Amino acid sequence: MLQCHHCGAAVEIHEPLARDAECESCRKDLRCCVNCRHYDTRFNNACTETMADPVEDKDRRNFCEYFYYSRTPIAAGGAPGGRESAARARLDALFGGKGGASGSAAPEARKKLDDLFRKPPKPDSES
Repeated sequence: MLQCHHCGAAVEIHEPLARDAECESCRKDLRCCVNCRHYDTRFNNACTETMADPVEDKDRRNFCEYFYYSRTPIAAGGAPGGRESAARARLDALFGGKGGASGSAAPEARKKLDDLFRKPPKPDSES
C-alpha cells in the first residue's frame, strides 16, 4: 500500500505520476521529494540520488527526473501529528506540564516573571 507522506492516507498512483498529482485526502503534492524513494535527510540535499539537482522546497512538486514514489510505509514519526505530538511531549516535559500558561501554574509563572524584571528598590538617602 502506498501512503501520502504528508497525511498518511493510502494513495493509488499510476506510473508515471503526473507532476500535478495531489493526495485526495490532504490535497498536498504527491510528486515531491518527501514522497520519493531517494528522500533521506541524512544525505546532501536530503537525496540519495547524487545526480539529482538540488530542490529547495521538499514538500512541493518539482521537475526531478529521478522521482520514484516511495514504497516504504511511513515511520512512526511520519504519521499525521507524529512529529508535532513528539515535539509537544518534549516541550511539556521541559516546561512541566500540558496546556501552556492556562493551567494552575500561570500565576506562579507570572510572579516569577515579574520578580525577574522588577526594578531594584531605590536606596533611602540619608541627609
